[in-house]
Amino acid sequence: MAQESVVYGCITDMSFVGDAEDIQLRREVNSQITDTLPGVEDWPLLCREMFSMPRRALEFGDCQTDVIHFGSSYKAIEHEWDQWLRLFERMLTKMYWVSATVHLQTAYNGSHTFVWQSEKDYHAPGEELGHLRCEWVREDSFA
Repeated sequence: MAQESVVYGCITDMSFVGDAEDIQLRREVNSQITDTLPGVEDWPLLCREMFSMPRRALEFGDCQTDVIHFGSSYKAIEHEWDQWLRLFERMLTKMYWVSATVHLQTAYNGSHTFVWQSEKDYHAPGEELGHLRCEWVREDSFA
């Protein structure tokens, strides 16, 4: 039986930063970045099919945060985790966002949460990423 790993999370952006044209531009840039990722048939570590961008947050009334969801299962991704993180961070450098959270669940190495938080109001394409925070949780049961 293969060692399965599950990766999921979200990238958030505040939709109240700027006027309607700025908001639309931010969404278009972010959508273009995820749309230009390789397709799942190419077996990449990051693929466009794992990302989903719901309707604009402003269409829901008082909501002010746009959320891009993502997730996928892998065969032992922890062996290629450094490469996965590099690809994800390269993608983030091209996007608008306020925070990004990645959850990694593994069968043998526990669960890890990686968080990127913009050091300003938001991250704009081309800016440095700032600090990465990682939390590791391992639950052992002796049944």
